[in-house]
Amino acid sequence: MEYETIRGEQIPKIGLGTWRMEGATCRNAVSTALELGYRHVDTAQAYGNERQVGQAIATADVAREDVFLTTKVWPMHRSYRDIVDSVHGSLARLGTDYVDLLLIHWPNPIASTREVMRALSDLRSEGLTRHIGVSNFDVDQLAAAQNAAGAPVLTDQVQFHPFHPQSDLLDYCREHGVLLTAYSPLAHGGVVDDHVLTELGAKYEKTPAQVALRWVVQHDGVVTIPKAASEEHLEENLAVFDFELTETEMALVERPSRVRTGVSRLRGRFER
Repeated sequence: MEYETIRGEQIPKIGLGTWRMEGATCRNAVSTALELGYRHVDTAQAYGNERQVGQAIATADVAREDVFLTTKVWPMHRSYRDIVDSVHGSLARLGTDYVDLLLIHWPNPIASTREVMRALSDLRSEGLTRHIGVSNFDVDQLAAAQNAAGAPVLTDQVQFHPFHPQSDLLDYCREHGVLLTAYSPLAHGGVVDDHVLTELGAKYEKTPAQVALRWVVQHDGVVTIPKAASEEHLEENLAVFDFELTETEMALVERPSRVRTGVSRLRGRFER
């Protein structure tokens, strides 16, 4: 495993995303991931699976403090009191006294950024989260969140893959000491039949998905949380640290495409 170090925190380059995982499927996926060596797990109030994630962590042969656990506040909780109450609910479902990272899931245009970030900052001061951050914020929204927060914004969790490299946001994050956390790094399966990734995979004896993940984690200041439920895919996603793409290959993989990004989002919307 490789790590990103930010604000004194070592965060595994690859974690487990749990979007649209439910019940036993979610609990088993997290348990298997922890057995395989994952130490970074992401959930959210909106996913409805915090209880299963917490159960898997509680029963794993891994100390709680060795797992970097993230959850996200549903953006409809926009008042200070609602945010605080919702986080207490998350902690109860997760069966833990704290999370390592607490994010606001989406920017809410009718919410006060100052009030939202004050709530997250106060929860950090109270020890209910070790770090705070945002998700799905663009550059201007991230800057506003940083200005409003009473604590450092550790990360912006966004969709990031070869067809949606978010160059402007990544440049801003690097300049301002913010980690970029990449979700949907495989473009909801859109990388699987890509010809460039297939050719590079043949060269390195890797799958197209592994080449795409390698492209993601080879970026400085980026970690990623691919979703996977089967042991095969969980193992495959971890096996990307034994090869390295050249600068030329990194450039070849990166092909911004609004069409392919849009298709990826549609695929994700209807994914089961």
